[in-house]
Amino acid sequence: MFLKATYIELFKLFRKGRSYIGIMAVIIIIVLIEVGLISGGQALLDTLTNNLGDSFYLQGNLLNGYLVAYFALNTLWIHIPILIVIVTGDMVAGEYSAGTIRLVMTRPVTRAVFITSKFCAAMLYVSLLVIILGIVSLGLGIMLFGKGDLIVLLNGISIIPETELPARFFMAFLYGLISMWMVGALAFFFSCISENSLTPVLASMAIVILFTILSNFEVAFFDPLKPFLFTTYIGKWRSFFEFTPSTSGIYNSGIILILHILALYLLSIIVFGKKDITT
Repeated sequence: MFLKATYIELFKLFRKGRSYIGIMAVIIIIVLIEVGLISGGQALLDTLTNNLGDSFYLQGNLLNGYLVAYFALNTLWIHIPILIVIVTGDMVAGEYSAGTIRLVMTRPVTRAVFITSKFCAAMLYVSLLVIILGIVSLGLGIMLFGKGDLIVLLNGISIIPETELPARFFMAFLYGLISMWMVGALAFFFSCISENSLTPVLASMAIVILFTILSNFEVAFFDPLKPFLFTTYIGKWRSFFEFTPSTSGIYNSGIILILHILALYLLSIIVFGKKDITT
């Protein structure tokens, strides 16, 4: 029954035009970034490495698909949450807006199964966005720019050998997926509270923006708050591109995000379980 309910929710999800906005936006933005770097990428690389020429002898294909994918990642993680909340924030609230909530609840499933099936459908959609981001950014980047070592300016200068990059990018995308699940789970929770499709989107983005500002604000007054803000952990995917990644710190951050996701999922079940859907 659960699998059938999830299939129905996925079918309903992809019948909506807004579900394809995020997919197309990710593809178009990546293509534009990489096409733009064909003409301006070398100048950008020269700017980044301008101060290194006196100390290091740089050779090889530094403007490669891995660098382009890394650059695209840093750009798109800012925009992907917006694309996610547009869809996940509508998962439950959209049933109220369309006036179909009482109809769908006539199916022989409990409220917990109903919410779980919608939650799983939402997380699968988020997964699809991240997978497309990975395939297009890396695939198109390597096709246009080839392969090579990756130079990153992160807590100093790191040059990561080409042989290590597939595994590092895989782990970075996996961690990024967990981060985006967190954003999707937040919007889904607000969707269970609200009966208007717009409110969950605005509330989720307001919290993401506020928490991001606080977690990146280098003022001692906010330091005690940062461990309690999920945005503190979202950007930890960059740690996979340090010369020697701190695996314990990355894994701990991932576990914290997963616990947040589970808490929001359980709260969604509790909140919806107490809602009156007869009015």
